[in-house]
Amino acid sequence: MRTLIGAVAAMLMISTAAAFAGQTEGLIKKVDKDSLTLTLDDGKSYKLNAETDLDALKPGMDIVIAFDVTNGENVVTDMELPDSSAN
Repeated sequence: MRTLIGAVAAMLMISTAAAFAGQTEGLIKKVDKDSLTLTLDDGKSYKLNAETDLDALKPGMDIVIAFDVTNGENVVTDMELPDSSAN
């Protein structure tokens, strides 16, 4: 019985964590280096980490973002930029 309760609790924690994760794509509208945020053309903002190469992010670029919602903020966990060698 104890094992069953532990397994159910673990599944609840996993499903709760997944509910706060997301993925989106769009065009970069603005990069704010002071607040480390990225705004897409849909108006939503995403918090970047300090190690992000901000110079590589330019308005008008296509981007795919994976993010978590932490304390009400969309925090980028991974991103994919267009392949510049595809030309």
